[in-house]
Amino acid sequence: MRSVVVCTWSGARGEILEETEAALTIARKTSVALGSDLRWLAVGSVPDEAPEIAQRHGVAALEHIEDPKLAGGQADAFVEALAQYCRAHSPKLVVFSQGFDIRLVAPRLAGRLGSGVVMNAVDIDAAPDGPLSVTASAYGGDTRVIYEMADVGTCIVSLLANAVVPERVEGAAQPAPEPFAVDLSAIEERVRVIEAARTEGPRLEDAEIIVAGGRGLASPENYKLVEQLAEAMGGLPGASRPLVDEGWVDSSRQVGLTGKITRPALYVAAGISGASQHMAGCAAAKSIAAINTDPDAAIFRYARYGVVGDCLQILPELIRAAKQGS
Repeated sequence: MRSVVVCTWSGARGEILEETEAALTIARKTSVALGSDLRWLAVGSVPDEAPEIAQRHGVAALEHIEDPKLAGGQADAFVEALAQYCRAHSPKLVVFSQGFDIRLVAPRLAGRLGSGVVMNAVDIDAAPDGPLSVTASAYGGDTRVIYEMADVGTCIVSLLANAVVPERVEGAAQPAPEPFAVDLSAIEERVRVIEAARTEGPRLEDAEIIVAGGRGLASPENYKLVEQLAEAMGGLPGASRPLVDEGWVDSSRQVGLTGKITRPALYVAAGISGASQHMAGCAAAKSIAAINTDPDAAIFRYARYGVVGDCLQILPELIRAAKQGS
């Protein structure tokens, strides 16, 4: 039976992120249903903890591809390396954890292989004698759609970050990293990176508390209220897409379908209307607290706690209360 492969890239921080373990969890469930083995392909160096993590997720083989042309995650080299791997192993399914780079790579890899691809996936169902069924987020997270993948070539699936809570298995052997050789000598990148984005500090995807601001803040200067409340509560500041588009904050702060997909314990939405594209990035929060002047704002449909009022008046009070309670 053809294998299921989880593909990761260790170039960003050289660490294994929680969404990798979530992808391994879904991929293992799929491989068990298919009666096939689970493989993990790391593009770039293999983090020291990878063999232990592979063991607790039942990975049968841990492989890695290293080449100077893969440094920085350049898309042309990445696609060619993965295409060579897929031609050599003919996996039934390749699973990615979706991020900015994977949005470029996964569709191009599917095109190179002549395979089907599903982005924004949240789950995979499989049976030995039937097609793969992939559940994906649709219409900005308002609904779910199920795709049946044609059993032709290698299926490509890109999972939304934090799609599931990682689960461990017991009794599996620990695989040793095995190199897979590729030939990228003929590859020349068609897009040159002038200055790579730098990601420092904690990530929104890992935050337990997020305070996010939207258009209701009225001006860039007022975003400091979001930052102050997040700091007082021990969380991180976030933002809706309009604030990023207008240059108020960096794109690393954006929550939503085209930003970060988060799963905090508490999400405070200040001056955010609750459009479906934004909710796709925070709907998995355990609790949402919303502040909006419009009592009919869509955000209140998702919120456990809601305050109808001006966030510019309410945020200073919340900051004061949070500092007194700390």
